[in-house]
Amino acid sequence: MAENTKRSLFGFHGIFGVFISIFGLFFIWAILMSQAILVQQSSVKKAYDPAPIRDVANLKMRSVDNKNFAFQTKDKE
Repeated sequence: MAENTKRSLFGFHGIFGVFISIFGLFFIWAILMSQAILVQQSSVKKAYDPAPIRDVANLKMRSVDNKNFAFQTKDKE
């Protein structure tokens, strides 16, 4: 059996590979956290308006009349 002579401490399978994976995970984490912060900031600026719901007791599952009670956007005047 041939001896593996291509081993390297700084190859992709060594320390360098570990650093690549760690920095890759930190990069993905930073992107996801920044997107989460942007979503929270936009939801603060455009808050939910519960006014279109008139009577919650009349809401039924799979009802044709649900469109009358559904969440509606504000009409632009």
